[in-house]
Amino acid sequence: MTTTCPSGQHSHHDVYAAQCPCRALLDLLANKWSALAIGALEDGPQRFGELQRKLQGVSPKVLTQTLRRLEDFGILDRTVYPAVPLHVEYSLTPLGQSAAIPINALRSWVEDNIDHAHRPEPVAP
Repeated sequence: MTTTCPSGQHSHHDVYAAQCPCRALLDLLANKWSALAIGALEDGPQRFGELQRKLQGVSPKVLTQTLRRLEDFGILDRTVYPAVPLHVEYSLTPLGQSAAIPINALRSWVEDNIDHAHRPEPVAP
């Protein structure tokens, strides 16, 4: 389904169109760390350290960048509680909760089908 583009750059939203602003959102949601962060937040608000422990292998820098991008697009909220030390929690917005549904389905599909996926054999030097 296509809708009229509010940017005025083209007549409708189409991720295949080079100038469509929806490409940036697709890029964000198709990112491994974004998909995993959204999945981790489906269980409710979490602090940065909790997210980092759950998302094994993510560096603090990459997690920070990912969370900032998700917040910029309205996928998650960052709530700061004034305390010593500062207490910050991340949670999905209603938009983020709606994005979690297809992302969760994709993660489940990957887990169910990884054993059937073929990987190319390494080429000998």
